[in-house]
Amino acid sequence: MELDPVIHAAARLRITAALAALDPGTSVSFPRLQELLDMTAGNLSTHVRKLEEASYLTVEKTHRGRTPVTYLSLTKEGRRAFEDYTEALHSILGAS
Repeated sequence: MELDPVIHAAARLRITAALAALDPGTSVSFPRLQELLDMTAGNLSTHVRKLEEASYLTVEKTHRGRTPVTYLSLTKEGRRAFEDYTEALHSILGAS
């Protein structure tokens, strides 16, 4: 089995793992994810864009009152890709 190169980058793996821990269909705000992962906005944004291009996550931009808010969530494809990634990792490591 091969590890998905989109998820394999450390920052994208952390993002995907954090979003996979949420219930399917649940989203988290960009600032909250940034805080949880202790990443700069620019770094997080770059990796989010790569995951979005792969259709692994969705980015929803909306407003709360007059304040713009961005929400992130894994797509079904993203959740499946993360599950496949962890299965491949277990296989490589010889875990049962």
